Amino acid sequence: MPPQVMVHAIGANSPLSIYPSTYRIYDSQQMVWVLTGNSLTAVPASNNVKPVILSLIACRDTEFQDPAKGNLVLLGIESKSLCLFCAEIQGTPTLQLKNVDIMNMYNENKVQKAFLFYHSKEGSTSAFQSVSYPGWFIATSSIARQTIILTQQRGEANNTNFYLEPEN
Repeated sequence: MPPQVMVHAIGANSPLSIYPSTYRIYDSQQMVWVLTGNSLTAVPASNNVKPVILSLIACRDTEFQDPAKGNLVLLGIESKSLCLFCAEIQGTPTLQLKNVDIMNMYNENKVQKAFLFYHSKEGSTSAFQSVSYPGWFIATSSIARQTIILTQQRGEANNTNFYLEPEN
């Protein structure tokens, strides 16, 4: 059974192992996410580019669940032990990477709010809203090689909807 099915199908009492679902992620302009130093940037997809593989797993901690906003998830970079989180820098919510394994976060009884995102499906795309900063969404710029950010302006200069292509 592929991992993306397991995550959604397994109940709390199931003896099966749980693994994050893994995806190639890109926006409507075919920009993919790449790791540049310790930050994520969006670049045009090409044969010369090695995009990151996004790890996504549902959060077991139900404290911040809000079905109207989407599924509560943790996001990481596969095989890098990096998780996405939100922090305020100079008064602005900012997307950051922290050197922590997504499964360690998943296995905590009480997950830190900064690491949580609401994953909502919007047609064939996905959007990721910060739990710590309601109304702030992960976004890519329409200009190549810009850092992936959090924004409140949806559907304007930044792309907040992403295509998730399952990694096999």
